[in-house]
Amino acid sequence: MNAIVKLQIRVGGEDGRILILKGRVAWMVDRLIQSGERGTTSVESPAPRVSAYVFKARKAGLNIETVDESHDGAFSGRHARYFLRSQVEVLDVERAA
Repeated sequence: MNAIVKLQIRVGGEDGRILILKGRVAWMVDRLIQSGERGTTSVESPAPRVSAYVFKARKAGLNIETVDESHDGAFSGRHARYFLRSQVEVLDVERAA
């Protein structure tokens, strides 16, 4: 499946405002929509700057919750799990050719 380059969503129900997200921010919001109640992490959705994309999505008006989690393994540590809490409806998706 080709990468998302533009995502148009309605936030907040039928009378909500419409956002047009582009690039990695569109990709991140799509990942959050697809992950639903299980949320997503940079471990599950690797990208150069997941936290920056979440920050930009929040600045656009989306409610995204962050939960701090620990992980085991050779490189044990902590990571953030992100949950989209805004009600959104996908209106249009543009993918790379």
